[in-house]
Amino acid sequence: MIDNRFIEKFKALETPFYFYDFDLLRRTLDEVKQESSKYGYIVHYAVKANANDALLKVIRDAGMGADCVSGNEVAKAIEIGIPREKVAFAGVGKSDKEIRTALENDIFSFNCESIPEIEVIDELAGEAGKVAPVAIRINPDVDPQTHEYITTGLKDNKFGINHWDFDEVGRRLRSLKNIRLTGIHFHIGSQITDISVFEQLSLKVNKIQEWFVENGFHLEHINVGGGLGINYEKPEEEPIPDFKSYFKAFHDNLELQPGQQLHFELGRSLVAQCGHLISRVLYVKKGLETQFMILDAGMTELIRPALYKANHKATNLSSNGELVKYDVVGPICESSDTFSRGTLMPVAKRGDLVALHSAGAYGESMASTYNMRDMVRSYNSDELLK
Repeated sequence: MIDNRFIEKFKALETPFYFYDFDLLRRTLDEVKQESSKYGYIVHYAVKANANDALLKVIRDAGMGADCVSGNEVAKAIEIGIPREKVAFAGVGKSDKEIRTALENDIFSFNCESIPEIEVIDELAGEAGKVAPVAIRINPDVDPQTHEYITTGLKDNKFGINHWDFDEVGRRLRSLKNIRLTGIHFHIGSQITDISVFEQLSLKVNKIQEWFVENGFHLEHINVGGGLGINYEKPEEEPIPDFKSYFKAFHDNLELQPGQQLHFELGRSLVAQCGHLISRVLYVKKGLETQFMILDAGMTELIRPALYKANHKATNLSSNGELVKYDVVGPICESSDTFSRGTLMPVAKRGDLVALHSAGAYGESMASTYNMRDMVRSYNSDELLK
């Protein structure tokens, strides 16, 4: 999965650090462009997945837009050079400061999640002498069949507006003078690997769009969010997700109005497989049933296993010895600082390099300095091959 040229380079670097394979990233982006362009679809990158500057520049160069969930993400996307007319701003709790940042930058769309938010945007847009383009984020009550913490489209989730509020939303949209309805927005969750879920979403979108058409609202675009999952268990077998089936599911099931655009907000599926957390073995400690492989990387560098019980395949880059059962753990003073339990890996010794794969999404972006640890570094294939 990681070219031996890079493993040799790793030996001279202080661990832990993130390594990004930009060749794989570019091939992934090329696949997305090829499959989405068949239907004229528009793709925004979900910046929350990874806001590493060098990575964002590769995504910018591929012509992607940006899906942002904070004012700082909006500012970062524009600073990196992503055109402001390709920047969407979502989030259930936008502050006044963040809204003003987006207004100042004349972004593509505010994806609004409640009636009070719409009213605040109208007020702040009026103060700025502007008319804000808004898309209403709607909760379609579709089960994404994923982890409960990354489910966002059920009726009891905090995200989006429910169908029983449509009449009130319609009244407010007609009365507010400083906003313009441009579309409707959906996002039902993350790490979705069953394509039929997106087919169900498309059918729900068709029914919801009918209400807006019947009530005289012209929608320039529909935004169906993202959520396509990746293969964490066997990343080497599926380094690039099945974008062909993903986009085809929407083409076959979602009914667009004449001239209407369909937008997507993909994050994990674009960047997860290109990223690896590189660590060293500090100690090997005997346990009752397994041995503990204690790494110098922990939940401060990759919190997903502690937060979601997520699995990241681990590879000993320094050993091809006999297989031994290990609990792979970090150095943080928390019992949850565990990457995996009972994992068969080649026999390890102090100083071995270990890679935690599929870590390009929600790894570096969620890193912390808990226990006063240093913030994790990052390198990419372009700079290591210079």
